Amino acid sequence: MAALFKEFREFIARGNVVDLAVAVVIGAAFTAVVTAVVEGLITPLVGMIGGTDFRRMTFTINDSTFSYGIVINAVIYFLLVSAVVFLFVVKPINILQERRRRGAEPVDEATLSDEAVLLAEIRDLLRAQAGGTGEVPPARSPQI
Repeated sequence: MAALFKEFREFIARGNVVDLAVAVVIGAAFTAVVTAVVEGLITPLVGMIGGTDFRRMTFTINDSTFSYGIVINAVIYFLLVSAVVFLFVVKPINILQERRRRGAEPVDEATLSDEAVLLAEIRDLLRAQAGGTGEVPPARSPQI
């Protein structure tokens, strides 16, 4: 039982869980702001154009009342949240990933300066000395 508790404690202490918890709290606060904006500003503005408040938009069939205005409010809310998440989360992450991919592309040595070519040759020689493992051997202190 103690090992299970220890493993659970390590799981909770991981950065991903803490980041997720922070995201949920911020998301809840953001939801309150978006709800206030939609219900307090956007719904009345669109209602002025349409001539009625969304919350009062209903129709009745066989004594059953359908409040389609609430659905319109929810769609506007969803579109606003989606737009904000896309613009402030997804788009910046995509830009960072694209930059990272561009940095990993092979470089055309014809476009490199003489210094860059020389440095690349030194790097390749160091790799060859390390046995082709890709790791550069540690620097040796000069013998005095």
